Amino acid sequence: MALFKSSKTKNQRRQKAPSAFIPWRFGVICGCIFLALVGLIGRAAYIQVLEPGRLIQEGDLRSLRVKAMPSARGIISDRNGEQLAVSVPVQAVWADPVQIYKNGGMQQVERWHALADVLGLNRQELLARLEKYQKRRFVYLARQVSPAMADYVSKLKLPGIGLKDESRRFYPSGEVSAHLIGVTGIDGHGLEGVERTYDGWLTGEPGRRTVRKDRYGRVVENISLQKREPGKPLELSIDQRIQAVAYRTMKEAIVNLPATSASLVLADVNTGEILAMVNAPSFNPNNRNDRQSYKMRNRVITDSFEPGSTVKPFGVLEAMESGIVDESTLIKIPGRRLRVGSNYVSDVSRIEKEATVGRILQKSSNIGMTKLSLAMPIEDLIEMYQRVGFDEPSGINLVGEAVGLFPNRRRWSDIERATFAYGYGLSVTPIQLVHVYATLGAKGLKRPLSILKTEKVVPGKQVIDPKLVEEVLTMIESVTDKAGGGGGWRARVPGYRVGVKTGTAKKAIAGGYGDDYIAYTAGVAPISKPRLAMVVMVNEPKGEQYYGGAIAAPIFAEVMQSALQILNVPPDADTIDKMNIVNK
Repeated sequence: MALFKSSKTKNQRRQKAPSAFIPWRFGVICGCIFLALVGLIGRAAYIQVLEPGRLIQEGDLRSLRVKAMPSARGIISDRNGEQLAVSVPVQAVWADPVQIYKNGGMQQVERWHALADVLGLNRQELLARLEKYQKRRFVYLARQVSPAMADYVSKLKLPGIGLKDESRRFYPSGEVSAHLIGVTGIDGHGLEGVERTYDGWLTGEPGRRTVRKDRYGRVVENISLQKREPGKPLELSIDQRIQAVAYRTMKEAIVNLPATSASLVLADVNTGEILAMVNAPSFNPNNRNDRQSYKMRNRVITDSFEPGSTVKPFGVLEAMESGIVDESTLIKIPGRRLRVGSNYVSDVSRIEKEATVGRILQKSSNIGMTKLSLAMPIEDLIEMYQRVGFDEPSGINLVGEAVGLFPNRRRWSDIERATFAYGYGLSVTPIQLVHVYATLGAKGLKRPLSILKTEKVVPGKQVIDPKLVEEVLTMIESVTDKAGGGGGWRARVPGYRVGVKTGTAKKAIAGGYGDDYIAYTAGVAPISKPRLAMVVMVNEPKGEQYYGGAIAAPIFAEVMQSALQILNVPPDADTIDKMNIVNK
């Protein structure tokens, strides 16, 4: 009995033992799981519904690829359609260092050496560069390589090496039009000249092709295609035939004289169009190694100088306009020197004791111009210079154009008034000077110059009496009369009546003037019906001759003759009898 009783007691104890299941703990666990589930669902809803952009962006970064399709830059051509700047297709060679080292790195060294050789790179420098940037995904190795080189690179089948389409600017005219056309940079944007001034017009809109790729680089979806828009063409006013003749003449001149540099600019007086603009020495725009700064400067628009005797026709115009003199008035010339205050004004050439203003221009008399200047208010002479454009830009709007220096003072000494009348105390650029002579050739009608081919001629503004201009044109024609003693007789053009004014000026330096000279010749042709205005400037001639009539005038004659013939301008030398200059 005791045994059974004991067993019953043990069973009762087992039944009364506490259970392992705790309800409140189970509830807490279920609650945590539920909250976690709610959080995950909420987070998924937030990502998918409220903020899907980031998830899409992450996915696109892994699969979406955009390929740029560069557009061709606009063609630059001369007035006759001859191409001066074109874009040719080339390619860039790039590397993905991460991909290179992921696929074995530089194990096949000889193939990498072949890559360096074809790209013109140092072998060890190429390998060191890839090792240096081995964590990058994109590194340019060479830009604007030829199609043949690109084909060789692709046949090497190097891992992580790719090709990218580009375009490169090519200049068929080479150094002939280099200063005017300018150059572009490695990314195809203009750096100098017309290329820079009209960069927005010439630059097109590149195309874009968007695709989706799988992990193996295969295209699985074409998403979008944005067509490329090529740059707009640009037609210049330049006549490349005249440009080539002018450059050849200038290049030969600076070698034969010799001289440091020379510049020439030719304009159509009826339209204001620039037909030629050259500098020597020049540079080859197709060779990046030939781009030294002193060669690339377009001196026609950047370099200013004191114009010297080339301003004398405008002083005579003012004297005639104000009624001080007329074409028959005699002016006393007291010998070769004239004292003005404590200074002296001298003439290079001998002139009669009494001379007309025509004779003063023909002999380029500083004394005669001094007497005219001192006989009129200085404000009138300043106003004449301003009217014709000595103090303002030419209107061609090329980047880098300088304006020169025009005096702005209240008090003028007599010697300052004298020198101002024969071209000292102010400075101009060749483009400004040709603008002034184009106004003279247009019978006093002033219009801006243009480097673009003009469809509609700008009306212009009449700034000088045409009758007075015709008289002065006849006077400067006498400068080319050798028999009459004209200092610019070397500027004569057979079969044409030509009017010029030559000049020679010492180069200004700090504190005064140095020993170097600038020789120039400015003029118009033909005189009976002016069509062309030209300025020739020779900088620092080194020989014994340095006067404008000896140095710049022959260049003027050669280029002017070619230009008149190329443009089919009728000869006019037989329209008048031999000039009879009245010397008294």
